[in-house]
Amino acid sequence: MASSTITFDPDSGVPYGANLTIYGGTDFTQTFNIKSTSNSAFNLTSYSGSGKLSKSIGVGVSTGSSNYTTFTVGITSSLGGVLQVSLTDTQTKALDQGRYMYDVLVTVGSTTYPLVNGNVYVYNTVTQRT
Repeated sequence: MASSTITFDPDSGVPYGANLTIYGGTDFTQTFNIKSTSNSAFNLTSYSGSGKLSKSIGVGVSTGSSNYTTFTVGITSSLGGVLQVSLTDTQTKALDQGRYMYDVLVTVGSTTYPLVNGNVYVYNTVTQRT
């Protein structure tokens, strides 16, 4: 399980950039320790999260829901500012090797903010791809 510390400033509207690595056929979990601009834990009370990854979001690409893989997003410590994204081994096994893009959004009330985004590099393992 990987962990990253990121800074979140909802007023800026700009997500934090972080690249991820996923190995196909394995469970994937990434923990984000979210800090405010004053470097204290960001209070995620009343927030919820969502996230997706896609092989491509370029012009001319179909944007149907089948082109995305949805992360499970959970806030594991509201007061501590800890959020986790995960995929099951079945989900990662279905991903083709290569570069993807992802984003994670957080919502409070009726307002949604971009939290983090970046590239995801998927590597298929020989053992798990049978």
